[in-house]
Amino acid sequence: MSTHLLAIDQGTTSTRAIVFDAGLAPVASAQREFRQIYPRPGWVEHDPEDLWATTVATVSEALARAGLHAADVAGLGIANQRETVVVWERATGRAIHNAIVWQDRRTAEVCARLEAEGAGSEVAAKTGLLLNPYFSAAKIGWLLDRVDGARARAEAGELLFGTVDSYLIWRLTGGAAHATDATNACRTSLYDIHAGRFDDDLCRLFEVPRAMLPEVFDCAGDFGATSPDVFGGSIRILGVAGDQQAATVGQACFEPGMAKATYGTGAFALLNVGERPVISRNRLLTTVAYQLGGVRTYALEGAIFVAGAAVQWLRDGLGLVREASETQALAEAADPDQDVYLVPAFVGLGAPHWDAEARGALFGLTRGAGRAEIARAALECVGYQTRDLLEAMQADWPEAAGVRTVLRVDGGMAASDWTLQFLADVLDAPVDRPIAPETTALGAAYLAGLAAGVCPEPADFAAAWRLERRFAPQMDPARRSRKIAGWRDAVRRTKTDLR
Repeated sequence: MSTHLLAIDQGTTSTRAIVFDAGLAPVASAQREFRQIYPRPGWVEHDPEDLWATTVATVSEALARAGLHAADVAGLGIANQRETVVVWERATGRAIHNAIVWQDRRTAEVCARLEAEGAGSEVAAKTGLLLNPYFSAAKIGWLLDRVDGARARAEAGELLFGTVDSYLIWRLTGGAAHATDATNACRTSLYDIHAGRFDDDLCRLFEVPRAMLPEVFDCAGDFGATSPDVFGGSIRILGVAGDQQAATVGQACFEPGMAKATYGTGAFALLNVGERPVISRNRLLTTVAYQLGGVRTYALEGAIFVAGAAVQWLRDGLGLVREASETQALAEAADPDQDVYLVPAFVGLGAPHWDAEARGALFGLTRGAGRAEIARAALECVGYQTRDLLEAMQADWPEAAGVRTVLRVDGGMAASDWTLQFLADVLDAPVDRPIAPETTALGAAYLAGLAAGVCPEPADFAAAWRLERRFAPQMDPARRSRKIAGWRDAVRRTKTDLR
């Protein structure tokens, strides 16, 4: 009997595949980075063939390292970078253009025009999202209008759209399935989160032909099976979720009031608000946390565009460090009397500010500031931005008082003890790091296992969650207040309206 589970974690800078046993313990993994393409300032693209090639390669490597074959896998789960847009030919599967990545800002003018025309309220009411280039719909329109003949071909039914999960499912199944799940669909600005379907009026607003859109399923369900020639045998695709929702599942945040934050290239905090959506008054997003058995559970979400990417900038852009891991030692050595702030608005500011035109800045530099102080500022900005999100969540949902009790964290930056201690200090709340570090892949594997019948129901899965370390706040309250005030002033100076 097949009891192993396979997870694809297709992220913004790399693709990872992890094999889990029936008890959801990792058995083997593989990871490959791929190119980041920056055609113009504020534009970010991926070659879809890179996404496909790294997916096939990492899955093949992980299975080989585990000594397993396709027949040994009970189910495959996919977690993916969200909002990134791929448009491809129905007949061949060939993409008509590079994928436009979630970080990309090229559609800022389109979104501003629609906002000025009064469309923002309709979009927010139906989708829980803001009119922002972050989301998929405007990106689709850009491709249809800029690629020669694309709009006519789309209207004729020759082109398909998908977020990365849909694109991979199409390729994995040899074109047999054009599908997505509710958590990815709800990030397109085309999906009514209340009705649970793509909306005709929104499609007309963004000028996206309905025929391009995939079918929407639960997170745990039947998304088809891989073609036997891809991995040497067929594997059922049984779980799909956007990466942040997959991490929410992997962190077992199944009860209203539970919150998690994932720190990768960007950072994302989600607060479970239950089966009734909460519409934000503080420029947060209302999103589908997961959908099981046809029942949608909602979350408030805040997006930080730059988290780990700030450390990458120190390494690749400024050359201040050779390895990302060096930043912790530098932060520990920084002068505590130097209050340096990095506002990492390299591609604009995310929640709760949503300023697409803001750009990054360093504040508080003195002649005594150097590598250590700038490295510390790059780590601290993640904590400050998280505090901004959680304060907005509390204001939106009075029941969110519990979010300050504990925050579950994961992602690459969660490996840094210094970063998590500062996070606990600036939040004035405990921060919990789980034993299982790969919670995004774990969530995808669990969803596949749930559909395959080899994993327990959510309540039992949640009972098995285990803590690796809790970080308790230690910072002096006066110092915390001073540092938070300095951060708020830095953000105010960075925003384009200078409020």
